[in-house]
Amino acid sequence: MTIQLQNLPYAENALAPVISEKTVEFHYHKHHAGYVQKTNELIYNTDLENKSLEEIILTTANNSTYQTLFNNAAQAWNHQFYWQSLKPYAETSVVPEKLKMLIERDFGTVEALKNQLQAKGLAQFGSGWVWLVTENDKLSVLSSSNAQTPLTNKAQKPLLTIDVWEHAYYLDCQNNRAAYLQNVINHLLNWEFAAQNLTGE
Repeated sequence: MTIQLQNLPYAENALAPVISEKTVEFHYHKHHAGYVQKTNELIYNTDLENKSLEEIILTTANNSTYQTLFNNAAQAWNHQFYWQSLKPYAETSVVPEKLKMLIERDFGTVEALKNQLQAKGLAQFGSGWVWLVTENDKLSVLSSSNAQTPLTNKAQKPLLTIDVWEHAYYLDCQNNRAAYLQNVINHLLNWEFAAQNLTGE
């Protein structure tokens, strides 16, 4: 079974002006596609060839023998999840009621959650990801380095993510990660996708 590069859920210019079409083009066709291609090369003619991307990640996590494969497979999955965590640009966004209630229970307000996403993204040293997850029936914000993913932690269920590798924003914002994060959080986050992951629907 070949790991597929899934189509973007929107046009390549749909995230502008926050994320330009040029950034999406490079990010999706070069970086994301590169991880998928490398994963397929590494599983070819091995016992993992017919496994799903998730199964490959769980099999290779924390195993130094498979470090390169894990990095590429996890990055392929993380990017796939990232594109779904975004939606076309909107001035304002509405959080589905059930998710909003949980956010207010665990963070106080939606704005407080947004502030935590921003803070975690800025505090992540080097390359990585910011996640909204459920853990022990509670919402939590966490960051991960490089290709690390909540998939490898049975207690955590990812709801959405923001890519904070420089290739996600450098063409548009240069080194201004704060501006990228603020605009993604305020204008691009797909709260409906997060709500679907919460309920499993």
